[in-house]
Amino acid sequence: MAAKKILMLTGDYTEDYETMVPFQALLMVGHNVHAVCPGKKAGEQIRTAIHDFEGDQTYSEKPGHNFTLNATFAEIKVEDYDALVIPGGRAPEYLRLNAQVIAAVQHFAQANKPIAAICHGAQLLSAAGVLDGRSCSAYPACGPEVTAAGGKFANIAVDQAEVDRNLVTAPAWPAHPAWLAKFLRLLGTHIEV
Repeated sequence: MAAKKILMLTGDYTEDYETMVPFQALLMVGHNVHAVCPGKKAGEQIRTAIHDFEGDQTYSEKPGHNFTLNATFAEIKVEDYDALVIPGGRAPEYLRLNAQVIAAVQHFAQANKPIAAICHGAQLLSAAGVLDGRSCSAYPACGPEVTAAGGKFANIAVDQAEVDRNLVTAPAWPAHPAWLAKFLRLLGTHIEV
């Protein structure tokens, strides 16, 4: 397997697990992952939040770890990347206001490159206009945005993942095993145990 070059689009107050786990897992299997945030450079940090499901109507939020970026957003060329990862948390709500971020997402969709989005990452897919006619899972509160963007909201169990062509989506971090496994298959990554 040839290592893939993967872009992770994130922002301040991204969801801790949805950023750290895929970043580390994709590096572990040999891929080259560049984590970027608009307005920030390699070596700078973003804050994360831990979202938990404790029986309330929505998730609770606690401070997470600081995450160190390893690439500079202003220097990336999306054409150089094989795939895209969009973590959830509050970051997609603000990232979708950035025209360069929207153009990056559209590039991956139009080029039919693998895209993995989890939780609130669907907000960014919706804003980029890449969900029309596509099945997409997300945190349930984002379902109306998926539908409004012309997508079909996949209301699946919190530990499952949905695949529609080059798009792999999931409701939240409990889906990491299914979400990452399906994304690795799209990347052509083979793991033997």
